[in-house]
Amino acid sequence: MRLIHAYRIHLALFVVGLIGYGAIIGDRLWRQSTDPHFVYQADAWLHGQVAIAPQPGKGDDWAKVETVVLRDGRTVRGRRFQTRPVFRTTDGRVVPVSDIVSSQGQTYFVSFPAVPTLIMMPAALAGGRRGNDVVPTLMCAALILPLAFATLRRLAAAGQSTRSEGDDLWLTLALAFGTVLYFASVQGRVWFTAHVVGVLLALGYAWASVEARRPIIAGVCLGLAAVTRAPMAFMFPLFLLEATRMAGGLARVRSDAAERRAFFHQIVKPVFLFAAPVVVIGIAAAAYNQVRFDEPTEFGHSYLYVKQQAQMETYGLFSYHYLARNLAVAFTLLPEIPEKGAPFQISGHGLAIWVTTPAFLLLLWPRTRPPIHRALWLTVALVAIPTFFYQNSGWVQFGYRFSLDYTPFLILLLAVGGRPLGWGARALIALGIAINLFGAWSFIGHGKYYRVGGDAYGTVVRH
Repeated sequence: MRLIHAYRIHLALFVVGLIGYGAIIGDRLWRQSTDPHFVYQADAWLHGQVAIAPQPGKGDDWAKVETVVLRDGRTVRGRRFQTRPVFRTTDGRVVPVSDIVSSQGQTYFVSFPAVPTLIMMPAALAGGRRGNDVVPTLMCAALILPLAFATLRRLAAAGQSTRSEGDDLWLTLALAFGTVLYFASVQGRVWFTAHVVGVLLALGYAWASVEARRPIIAGVCLGLAAVTRAPMAFMFPLFLLEATRMAGGLARVRSDAAERRAFFHQIVKPVFLFAAPVVVIGIAAAAYNQVRFDEPTEFGHSYLYVKQQAQMETYGLFSYHYLARNLAVAFTLLPEIPEKGAPFQISGHGLAIWVTTPAFLLLLWPRTRPPIHRALWLTVALVAIPTFFYQNSGWVQFGYRFSLDYTPFLILLLAVGGRPLGWGARALIALGIAINLFGAWSFIGHGKYYRVGGDAYGTVVRH
């Protein structure tokens, strides 16, 4: 009972998450989503396979590797290009299509980093390929609330934030329901499950990184986050700068050279403990990719057969060519006013970050800049930069979903920025909650509000 009393706020927040997300999900909670890739992957693992065989009967964005026989008798794996008549093998060789004698068919793989598959293992054990991916996503989303609150309170305990419990509750609700996390948490589909798990791991990493208190936990969370959402590998500055700050602060109170050398080891040890699980997880992920695609850094996106394949063949997965579009999506997109039909529509690229979360405008005018302030901004910048050069904007989405890779750190910046959460700030948070409530409600089942088309049921579809 004492434990329950001590964590009563955290338990209440978990229940708030279950209700807040579950109410929007409705009866979809009891059935599998349209894109249950991680359930398929979990079922494959349970059968000792890495490929999805037989081929999946539903879902989008599968990686497809074709096996062909060449004129010289060799059998190779790879993919055909759309932009020119060549076949690129998994080991990087380029073969003219005219050299192909026959095709042995395609093998399907999940093209997304694999950690969320672990969360779907119970569902796959219970239902095989038909396992429910919506409930595990909901549970992870609900856990975000108490973990966010715990992280905010840790900042306060460390003297980096002057927020009260009430302020931190407002900021927790801002993250859970006033950002695009809301619409992502009620989907259960592969792209959005990855974002939910990524946010949960980012908060675990941030909690452990404050004052570099829990280096092993920070390393585990960073490693798992990187194998959930690849850009999150760049979260590392927060822990490293906090470890350096703590060691430096302690060293300044010592004058003896030997003692200063001892304090040097106080930074080496936590950094080693932090790096060790990252390296182990990275090696495991690289080995998994090597088995599937003969390349340790290939998760499968190079083998997607999607609308953007031609541009990926021309410019690659990451290029300066995509920068202007992605910056526009992140910072300038507004609702559109159509000539007829719905009073407004949202582009398939979504809405700008400051539109879906107006409270982030407060980040432009912080009142205080404690030591962790710079570390948080550097972390945000390093995580955000890769997505600005990525071939996909996040299409189809309510808001710029790739911002979820660093949204937890933006919430922490609101906490340490020191600007009072008066009626104006709370009004901005409430406005964000109202906006994202509409996004969570409308994204599935109300396609008339989106300029991307819809199926017979009015469901937003991917193009």
